[in-house]
Amino acid sequence: MSCEEVVLTVRLVRSFEHRNFKPVVFRNVNLNQTVKEFIAAVKDDVSARPGLPPPFKKFEYDTMKIIHQAHGAKTNELVMSLEDDDKLILKDDSTLQEAGVANETELAFFRNEDYEKYKADPKTAW
Repeated sequence: MSCEEVVLTVRLVRSFEHRNFKPVVFRNVNLNQTVKEFIAAVKDDVSARPGLPPPFKKFEYDTMKIIHQAHGAKTNELVMSLEDDDKLILKDDSTLQEAGVANETELAFFRNEDYEKYKADPKTAW
C-alpha cells in the first residue's frame, strides 16, 4: 500500500440524539483527492452498497469530521466529539492529506444542520 492509498472508516451518522450510526470501511482511498471528491465517492458507494439499511443509503449527508486518528486518544462521546470543529471538520477544497487524514483515520459523515442542533442542546433519547 502506498502512502497515498489508505484505509479509512467512515461513520455514517443518521441521528446524534438516538446515537444512530453505521461504520463503513473504505480501502485504497487516495489522500490526494479533495474532500469534495471523497464525499461524492462515499455518497455513490453508500447508495449502492449491499447490506446497508435503506435509511442510511438515502440520508442527506453533507459534512465530514475527523473522529479519531490511528494511535491517538479516543473521545468519550459515543457518536463523536463536539469540540475542535475548526480543526477537525474537513474543508471541501482541501485534499484529504491537507485536512489531516491519514491511514486508519475514522471520519464521521453527517448532516451539518442536525449536528448544529445537537451541539446547541446535546441530549440523547432512547
